[in-house]
Amino acid sequence: MKKVILGLAIVFMASTLNAKEYHVSKKGNDANKGDLNAPFLTIQAAADVAQPGDMITVHEGIYREWINPPRGGESDSKRITYRAAANEKVEIKGSEEVKGWKKAKDGVWKIVLPNSFFGDYNPFKDKIEGDWFNDHGRVHHTGEVFLNGNSFNEQADIKQVQNAEESSYVWYCESDDETTTIWANFHDYNPNKEFVEISTRRTCFYPTKQQVNFITIKGFEISQAATQWGAPTAEQIGMIATHWNKGWIIEDNIIHDSRCSGITLGKERATGHNVWSKDRSKDGSLHYIEVIFKTLKIGWNKDNIGSHVIRNNEIYHCEQTGICGSMGAAFSVIENNHIHDIWRKRQFSGAEIAGIKFHGAIDAVIKKNRIHNCGRGIWLDWMSQGARVSTNLMYDNNQQDLFLEVNHGPTLVDNNLLLSEESVWYMSQGTAYVHNLIAGQIKLQAELSRFTPYHFPHSTDVAGFASIYTGDDRFFNNIFVGNGENASVRSHNSSYGLTCVNKVKLPVWISGNIYFNGAVPSSKETRFFVDSIVNPNIKVEENNDEVYLEITYSEGGKEVERTLVTTETLGKAKMANQQYESADGSPIKFVPDYFGKARNESNPYPGPFAKPRNGKQRLKVW
Repeated sequence: MKKVILGLAIVFMASTLNAKEYHVSKKGNDANKGDLNAPFLTIQAAADVAQPGDMITVHEGIYREWINPPRGGESDSKRITYRAAANEKVEIKGSEEVKGWKKAKDGVWKIVLPNSFFGDYNPFKDKIEGDWFNDHGRVHHTGEVFLNGNSFNEQADIKQVQNAEESSYVWYCESDDETTTIWANFHDYNPNKEFVEISTRRTCFYPTKQQVNFITIKGFEISQAATQWGAPTAEQIGMIATHWNKGWIIEDNIIHDSRCSGITLGKERATGHNVWSKDRSKDGSLHYIEVIFKTLKIGWNKDNIGSHVIRNNEIYHCEQTGICGSMGAAFSVIENNHIHDIWRKRQFSGAEIAGIKFHGAIDAVIKKNRIHNCGRGIWLDWMSQGARVSTNLMYDNNQQDLFLEVNHGPTLVDNNLLLSEESVWYMSQGTAYVHNLIAGQIKLQAELSRFTPYHFPHSTDVAGFASIYTGDDRFFNNIFVGNGENASVRSHNSSYGLTCVNKVKLPVWISGNIYFNGAVPSSKETRFFVDSIVNPNIKVEENNDEVYLEITYSEGGKEVERTLVTTETLGKAKMANQQYESADGSPIKFVPDYFGKARNESNPYPGPFAKPRNGKQRLKVW
């Protein structure tokens, strides 16, 4: 046994010794050998020579390029790593700086560029389009204009640019076979004396090849790419895009100002690209089912696809999603990201917009993220079997914090702070809600017109199809907060509390919850407590990069018997016949709370905090 361990250690040391570190600098040259003393000028030059196990260190500066890595690593321990040098600001931009603006009228300037300026991709000709995209009756281009880092809004005609209000920074473009003209209203700014950029590249980091696995991207600021709408039936290309690959780590980056998506963990093009837009004779859900079977045929499984780690990134000012992925997010971990101000311009809309939007997030773990001001926070659509949404902080999203669409479970939602006006919309079944603080409405909806897949446990293989009858859900040890109106149901399917589940078709299991400030329990629940006196007065306070929660607790409900929730407690989701368990199949005990502190296992307190004090308190939650 000692000889085997020694042999493995020698092999590991040999592979480490053979690994190289390449350097990239704005003072470099691509003809150099790429070491610290003779660095490359471009990141692509380093990517072209890097082999599994190698490190690419990029030094301070702005790099205006699309990195298209020709190869990846061989394993999790032998990856190719792209990193920003320690304590140096390294930016990768999908834009170019432009000078030579000519003043037209009243703050409006124009620039005429030869189409050759853009190479083989002109985002001021390329229109945003795709399945489930809503253009609101006008053209939207993938290009953008930036003044000192701030993006302008595109307008539908030149008159809207000329008549823009003083606080409105806008642009318009026209192209012919030879040139592209851009008009922009800079108001009191002279664009030739300011820092003006226009997006010119469709992505910043994306391999056109497949089987480019085990790549790490760490420590960069990545921005201003002219990304296209990423439908689940299309090739999805964000500013960072994994393509149809496995095992990437994307961490400690600042990602912002993408025309559509920041990070995509999407599918490839051969299995379909905006197939519904090309053939409206069939419903879009049928097209997507066909796409799923095509991906299974080319190897959508745990051995080949997914298992990415996306952590510790800040993602903002993207107009479709912070992170999205169709099937490529399976088996992945999305943790500790700050995602905010997504879809802030609201010039277009569609069925793929959220802070995080995944199709096929099988066994994915989405935890410890802060998501706010995103329209919709997290949207798990189709095939979220085995997914776990845990210990996330979500607030000020003006649609929902969490939307679960046509999933059959088991899906786990635990220890979250869901603080927006509408906390949950679930058009799914087989979901377990455990120890959450739910301060907004819950909307429930059946979906009988679509039949969507469920799978064999911990697998992408399809076991069957079913529609959403509603029910087969679990609600254990949550705190529900109303708006003080004592209104049990705001509409036929939306409520503060759980009256919306009174008429579900499949059985539900509900126990141990507390209802504050007008929230009302379900008629199906027998062990609960309604506090009609205390108003929790929930407030969220942002202090620089820290977030504090103000909340008032009462001592009421101690007499309600509660038990520790476990995998055994939750049973199995009906359709998939699968337990509520970890991605690796191991059982779960919901002992750790939002902060990782241990609960009282004999009588756990409801909500995400193990030992809340009585009365008003202020908790640092981020």
